[in-house]
Amino acid sequence: MYREIFVPVDNSQHSDWAVDRAIEMCRKTGGRITGNHVYAARLHDVRFRQLETGLPAQFQTPEEIKRQRKIHDKLIEKGLQLIADSFLDQLGKRCEAAGVSLTRQLLEGINYEEIVNEVNRGAGRLPGLIGFDPNRAAGYDGGDRVRSDVKVGENGRLVAEEEDSAARLVGSSGRQYDLLALGAHGLGRQQFSQLGGVVARVLRGVEKDVLIVRDQQPLTGGRFMVCVDGSSYSYKAMKAALELAQDFGGSLYVCSAFDVEYHHVVFHNIKDVLSYQASKVFKFEEQEELHNNIIDKGLLKLCQANLKRAEVMAQQFPDVPLKTQILIGKPFQVIMQWAEEIKPTLLVIGRHGAHRIEDTELGSQSENLVRLAPCSVLLTGVVGVRPEDIPWIEEDGQAGLPWAPEAEVRILRVPPFAQGIARRAVEEYVLEKAGNGGPPPTVTNKWLDEAIQKLLPTHMQLIMGIGSAEEIALAEVKATEQMKATKVQGSDADPVSAVPMIETKCPVTGNVSIRERVVTDPIVWTQEAWQRLQLVPLIARPLARNTVERFARNHDIWRVTTPVMDDNKQAMIEADEFDVDTMMVMFTELRAKQIRAEAEGKDALSPEMRAFIEEAKAQGITRCPIRDIEAKMEKCPVDMKTVTPEDAKRAIEKLLQ
Repeated sequence: MYREIFVPVDNSQHSDWAVDRAIEMCRKTGGRITGNHVYAARLHDVRFRQLETGLPAQFQTPEEIKRQRKIHDKLIEKGLQLIADSFLDQLGKRCEAAGVSLTRQLLEGINYEEIVNEVNRGAGRLPGLIGFDPNRAAGYDGGDRVRSDVKVGENGRLVAEEEDSAARLVGSSGRQYDLLALGAHGLGRQQFSQLGGVVARVLRGVEKDVLIVRDQQPLTGGRFMVCVDGSSYSYKAMKAALELAQDFGGSLYVCSAFDVEYHHVVFHNIKDVLSYQASKVFKFEEQEELHNNIIDKGLLKLCQANLKRAEVMAQQFPDVPLKTQILIGKPFQVIMQWAEEIKPTLLVIGRHGAHRIEDTELGSQSENLVRLAPCSVLLTGVVGVRPEDIPWIEEDGQAGLPWAPEAEVRILRVPPFAQGIARRAVEEYVLEKAGNGGPPPTVTNKWLDEAIQKLLPTHMQLIMGIGSAEEIALAEVKATEQMKATKVQGSDADPVSAVPMIETKCPVTGNVSIRERVVTDPIVWTQEAWQRLQLVPLIARPLARNTVERFARNHDIWRVTTPVMDDNKQAMIEADEFDVDTMMVMFTELRAKQIRAEAEGKDALSPEMRAFIEEAKAQGITRCPIRDIEAKMEKCPVDMKTVTPEDAKRAIEKLLQ
């Protein structure tokens, strides 16, 4: 467990509680505490120079100012070292009484920077101690190099010594720590503070495990609560929680959470802005049914598997009482609610979760819990996290149904995060229809088509390559009709009047008049914004337009320009991502159908559909999203067959800009 514990102290109540928990841990493990205080003498030096203009006249000569600076530098640093030494004195008495080894340490610099550097790499900046007794200095990191004390001259005035700035620092400790233990607040705590300023900054930079102490509850005999989400980060937290519960004779509460409400909120939100025709194309009722039948059930099974893995880990700790719980809702919210119910002594969570994005410092759920949890929190770090440490369970070894090659290729089109759920849903459908008797059935294209048509709404079928050419053409016609209502006028560079005006035309006389705009008037698109909107494939263009216009109305904007679209960039990116994937899959599927039909001497479209498309062309509907994407793909600078999904995504986004 934890044997090298780093404890910053500042004589605050929360700092004292952190010392208590560190001593409690070291008594169990025979470990050592490094007691630390960081001071920033250089900051005081800067402030002193700012105040020099206010000194009396006799101190304003260049020689005297230089002398005062030298005196001030060493005197202030000595004073800060004495204060820090007093803080560490209190820690030393408590460690001595508990029989715990202590190494004292001072660091000079910005507090949170020095703490992060020291905990991660043992690279904090150790200052030379000023005038310390050698026996006392021996208890400090870098105490073998003591600087001379502040000197007083024969006239009773302080002597201005020449000191090399490099000599003020004596190197670094190079120590490897297992845990950083610190109070949730410092001396500057305010009524509505969630975390102290230093703590909040340190949390983002430290890679090791961090114990944030909020109260005086001892760990011995306590209740330990841990959250798992299937990631290797969470199972490192699970291991730490099991070891602590065993060492301190506590009980362990394990939870796994998933959110089913978010999708429903999104569906209703989008549904409110779609026209009647668009809502029929996207079939939101079927989409909601899809999530109820597949996604929500799939997430439930994932949570069950997460807890089963936790139970497998707990088998190695038979003396630890264990209770598991599935929580449904926004993870940090429902975890907080369960914590209010069980009153844990310590909440143990991973720094990141299953959806970690590269280069992020702290997961959003973890950050909310660290700030809001009513108890102390152990945040396990990223050091030593390995995917192979995720426990194995029986479900991991169960082979799925065999898949025919053509069906396997199509299921691989599903985004990676949902692929397992989609594959399992299809297999369950096949087993339900084919029965369990005899050899396991093979998932063929026929089974895949039938399962997807049963489980997915129309637009999701298009993504999977199931949609017919008739459905695509019909969706294009409807999208074109919806886009006719868009009002395009002016340019981004046109000046904006203080009072927005609009031209109105009398439906009887045809006379045009100008009046002040009201909230019910249509949004106006500039030519530049309209041209950018054309980059969105036709089928999804109305949805993209409605998304931007809704953003504009919510911000009291009556004219959509390219800067407005930039402000709404995230919504546009999401629309582009969906439609690029959709159109490319449809293009590949339709091209394959066309090749097969030509090889057999047949028309890929029915006579009725051919007539429908020709009629649409006669009406001026000539743009085809399939051809648009195909033409742009010829200019794509990367080979989609060899690059990673992330590189391919960036290339497509750049291509469509």
